[in-house]
Amino acid sequence: MSTSLSAAPAAGARPSVAIIGGGIIGLAIGWRLAAAGCRVDIFEKGRAGQGASHAAAGMLAAGAEAEPGEQRLLPLCLESRSRWRGFAAELEAASGQPVGLRDEGTLIVALTRDDVEVMRVNHQFQRGLGIESHWLTGAQVKELEPFLTPRAVAGVLSPLDNQVDNRRATAALRVAFERAGGRLHEDSPVEAVDAEAGRVRGVVVGGRAHAADMVVLAAGAWSRQIAGLPAAAVPPVRPVKGQLLSVAMDPAAPLLRHVLWAPKCYMVPRADGTLIIGGTTEEKGWDDSLTAGGVLAMLEGAWRTLPGIEELRISEMWTGFRPGSRDDAPLLGPVAGVDGLVLATGHHRNGILLTPVTADLVAGFILTGRQDPLMQPFGLDRFAATAAAAAANPMPAGVPAGVPA
Repeated sequence: MSTSLSAAPAAGARPSVAIIGGGIIGLAIGWRLAAAGCRVDIFEKGRAGQGASHAAAGMLAAGAEAEPGEQRLLPLCLESRSRWRGFAAELEAASGQPVGLRDEGTLIVALTRDDVEVMRVNHQFQRGLGIESHWLTGAQVKELEPFLTPRAVAGVLSPLDNQVDNRRATAALRVAFERAGGRLHEDSPVEAVDAEAGRVRGVVVGGRAHAADMVVLAAGAWSRQIAGLPAAAVPPVRPVKGQLLSVAMDPAAPLLRHVLWAPKCYMVPRADGTLIIGGTTEEKGWDDSLTAGGVLAMLEGAWRTLPGIEELRISEMWTGFRPGSRDDAPLLGPVAGVDGLVLATGHHRNGILLTPVTADLVAGFILTGRQDPLMQPFGLDRFAATAAAAAANPMPAGVPAGVPA
């Protein structure tokens, strides 16, 4: 391993950057930086874009998925959703490949009175946050999607929540990154961040040091496995398993056109007739097995909402690992005590949605040294602040502590 400290870039020069992780986040950041004139190397442990980026469904549901307790995350999600159209157009121009951005909106349906009440509470909460959404009667829902079950009694339309084909977008980013001069190293797991005296020097790959001025940790659920960092700088990210499947519709006469949230599943229709059905959320560590229970729950939920799927051919079944953080929000920006290290991980279920804003914010910080106010709430230091507050205000005796990530 090299023992010489990487020199900081000269004034006005672009830094060299090593990115750990070749998923959609790492590729998008790499594309932005390479296009800006940086020397960028992405190191991917397997094949680029074949992890969580491949497993996702591509929903851009900043409004429909807004939940109590996640209000701090909402501005980042809404901003990224607003950037997707321009990002997609720029990416398609740079790569020459379509990314499958669709804008029919997202439909949420209720099948029972209980579903209606849950949906009404969520609708009122989201409207209170200024999110555009529209309450629909059962007849209005059926007018939008005629093949839904007659049991659909009400719905909510979130017209600005769209979808992108995440697999196409990731493939396009690979092309755009390499056309911009970036270098992609597949089957090249990073063993450690090379750091000395509180500053990164690069990364260690295959027992050899690769020098870089800046290192971006964008390894998703695998981010904790990268050695070489002090304990306080290791991001608290864990794998959150999801199971999904897809069926084949007739693309000329699809059963569904909107992204659909049903009581027990979600469904995402693609232009080629593929209908993605998902998805479970499981704390199972690195268990990547498909289970009968998971598949049954998804299929039953989809069939009760869209009965016509019964005769469709199953195209694919798969699992993936969302990178979950302690508060389900991403970890973005520099790390105190490790100069030159930048985090871009922990996006949980919002990785595809947050790709444009993450790429812009992280690349902007690397190029200027300044943190955008949008990024500041999502630094690693927020967990240290939470721990300090908990220590200053301990729970009363007999109250169980929370489960650590």
